[in-house]
Amino acid sequence: MPNSITTQTRIADLGEPRIIVIGGGFGGLEVVRNLKHIKAQVVLFDRYNHHTFQPLLYQVATSGLETSSIVFPLRKRFSYRDNFYFRLGEVTQIKPQENTIETSIGKATYDYLVIATGAVTNFYGMADVQKYGMPMKTIEDSIQLRNKILRNMEAALLTDDIEAINSLMDYVIVGGGPTGVELAGALSELKRNVFPKDYKEIDMSLMDIHLVEAGSRLLNGMSEKASAKALEYLERMGVKVHLNCAVKSYDGYSIVFNTGEKLISRTLVWAAGVKGNPIQGLQPDIIARGNRMLVDEFNRVKGYENIFAIGDVALMEGVDEHFPKGHPQMAPPAMQQGKLVAENIERLVKKKPLKPFHYKDQGSMATVGRNKAVVDLKAFKTQGFFAWYIWMFIHLISIIGFRNKVFTFFSWVWNYFTFDRSNRLIIGKPREEM
Repeated sequence: MPNSITTQTRIADLGEPRIIVIGGGFGGLEVVRNLKHIKAQVVLFDRYNHHTFQPLLYQVATSGLETSSIVFPLRKRFSYRDNFYFRLGEVTQIKPQENTIETSIGKATYDYLVIATGAVTNFYGMADVQKYGMPMKTIEDSIQLRNKILRNMEAALLTDDIEAINSLMDYVIVGGGPTGVELAGALSELKRNVFPKDYKEIDMSLMDIHLVEAGSRLLNGMSEKASAKALEYLERMGVKVHLNCAVKSYDGYSIVFNTGEKLISRTLVWAAGVKGNPIQGLQPDIIARGNRMLVDEFNRVKGYENIFAIGDVALMEGVDEHFPKGHPQMAPPAMQQGKLVAENIERLVKKKPLKPFHYKDQGSMATVGRNKAVVDLKAFKTQGFFAWYIWMFIHLISIIGFRNKVFTFFSWVWNYFTFDRSNRLIIGKPREEM
């Protein structure tokens, strides 16, 4: 169908099908990348002009990597493509009857729409935790957490009040998944290797790192052996792990748990879960568990022929026998779905039958610290130094951009041999002043 130019988005009609992709995360980029051979306009909308490699956000937060090492400009990613258009704007509503989307920069029409908006932090209705806790989903979150960690140390240096020092130097991380485990390990290494040199006047034994998990074990999506090994590593590194424990309330200073236990900390990092980030305008009955959009075996949003959803925002229930309740909200399913959706859109254009999605689970992994990681692959499971090497290799080759790969590699080498984290920078104002 013909597409007219709009005043704000200024996407000209070329007489070709228009495919709009919403979201420049892992899944969205995979859709765009695999549409390179189709004769169509491919338009990517995102509220940021860059892709963020989210698995390494915790390393930015703990001063291990520069911010620029894990972000990559979306325009640069596809600058060689004549059929690619990027628009910086937030999509606020879909109007399926008109085949249009409304955005912060105006309207745009589509022939095929792919929703790859990912997930947002799930605070499970706890307004106080949302107000005072710190999420770990965006590059801004990681910078704010780094600022908070370093400001806390500077403030602790200026007081003799032991309770105040404890509140500043104690960190509570909620969520025993990969993000929580990796962040706890990284903070432990800061405490052991970096802070004693930077803050010689402070007794580092006053710094406590707490990892809180509501379930009975860490890394619930991995094998029991990996969970047990991660727990062993963390406890050996001085992290205090609280299992079968959930946060009941937090006022920015005092944390109350469902067990009745209380902790005092000015820093609570919330890594306890995510929920889908759907867009308004579609039928409300497609929103299911976890705020995710129900899709069929082709990743089409149920009830729509030309609207697809992939990744964290999509829920494919009762289709995959290995994942009857839907696929995990991680990068690999999103990327595999993105690749197939691109192929299926090309098939729709050519009037060919669609291919159903089958997730190829390659395994999962998490790092705890130097020479310590756990890896569950399909072929084998391993822990320790070899697992740590595998974790580094997989993450390094997955980062977008040759420069980013090189900078990350040399940062890791420098950190490994010097026991240092060179990116200890406070940038901007405290969050409460913004």
